[in-house]
Amino acid sequence: MHSRTFGHITLTLPALDDPDLYLSSVTSLEGGRGTVQDFQYADASLRELDLADTRLITGRITGLSAQRVRLDCTRLDSIEFSGCDFRSLHWSDSKLSRTVFRDCKLMGATLDQLALDNVLFTGCRLDYATFHQIRAAGPVALVKCTLTEAAFDHCDLSGAHIEACTLHLTEFTAGTYRHTDLRGNDLSTLRGVPALKQILIDRPQQTELAHALTTELGITFGDTLNDPEQPWT
Repeated sequence: MHSRTFGHITLTLPALDDPDLYLSSVTSLEGGRGTVQDFQYADASLRELDLADTRLITGRITGLSAQRVRLDCTRLDSIEFSGCDFRSLHWSDSKLSRTVFRDCKLMGATLDQLALDNVLFTGCRLDYATFHQIRAAGPVALVKCTLTEAAFDHCDLSGAHIEACTLHLTEFTAGTYRHTDLRGNDLSTLRGVPALKQILIDRPQQTELAHALTTELGITFGDTLNDPEQPWT
């Protein structure tokens, strides 16, 4: 294992390049007795990927594309996804530990009731994704990801780190975001600002949050009342 630090958290991540580790090439993620271990799975193009009651342990999944992905009750331990494109992804009732998503496309994904423990998303496309009842069971970081119009619904992201991400019209609804670190992001177009209680930001970001809140509330400024491009209704 090796670690990476982001802000005030340190993640323990899989050390898949350890010279003492041998990863066998596999042609499927469906293993005997529901377990695939010490593996590498690369450059597959699938119409459908459907896994249930499966455990993936110590492996690398690279360049996998699938038109439809459904993962249910799937346990991941020490797994790295790199350059994957998962369309119509629905992932539910699962736990991910020591897992990395690097340069993956998960656009429009539905992530439902996942427990994340030492999980890193870096350089990923998560536009229009729905995060429902996601729980940070350990350190979680999203770095340099695109989250345009993504929605976080009833999540517990306490202590999570979100840095250098595109948060255009990203929405946060009821949930727990205590000490969620949003430093290093433009927060001016967020939605659901009142839900972000006890988050961590830099002082200049106060102005961005104020802009987001006034936009969301539909507030009109008095000095724009005579502006024909800002009609008073």
